[in-house]
Amino acid sequence: MKYQNRSDAGRRLAGKLTGRSFTRPIVLALPRGGVPVAREVARALDAPMEIFVARKVGAPAQPEFGIGAIAEGGVHVIDRRTVALLDLTASGLMDLVEAEERELERRVAYYRKGRPVPELVGRDVILVDDGLATGVTAEAALLSLKRHDPLRIILAVPVCAPQTRDRLASLADEVVCAVAPRSFVAVGLWFEDFSQVTDEQVAELMAGAPTSGT
Repeated sequence: MKYQNRSDAGRRLAGKLTGRSFTRPIVLALPRGGVPVAREVARALDAPMEIFVARKVGAPAQPEFGIGAIAEGGVHVIDRRTVALLDLTASGLMDLVEAEERELERRVAYYRKGRPVPELVGRDVILVDDGLATGVTAEAALLSLKRHDPLRIILAVPVCAPQTRDRLASLADEVVCAVAPRSFVAVGLWFEDFSQVTDEQVAELMAGAPTSGT
């Protein structure tokens, strides 16, 4: 089974969540790919939606190969074993992290337009991305969100690697993964259209979404 695109994936993921009881739910989207998915989930749940930014830290000269991740609130998750295998110095690692921190700050400013992270105390938070491979970015986001003292955190994705789902189940109150194929390989293989989401598309999707609620 493949999803047509991220919006189709969001509608199907929403089917796994509708009909359930949530306490003051809010949908948080991991940009950029998680935003079209989250928009459909928020619409189906009639819940407010907001952006929450986390960034993968890529290896030198191989940015797609994650060696860690950062999230709002100063959370860093670093794969120390991989860093050692790459023989990456402490200063080299810091340079990579600082570059991603600058990009994280840019995205927060651009996507939220000065809005702070919503009040999450006592609320059910549904954190949405377009899929989980290693899950390191979602891990950083989950660790950061736990500091906000939500009632529950539900990590929801259309497709994921089974081992990643199982690992992150210790950080989230629940992981909802619509499809967890044994032959996972990569998130993009489960979409007909997995073209990159742009900053402008994120802004357009957020323009029509309620970003607060009680």
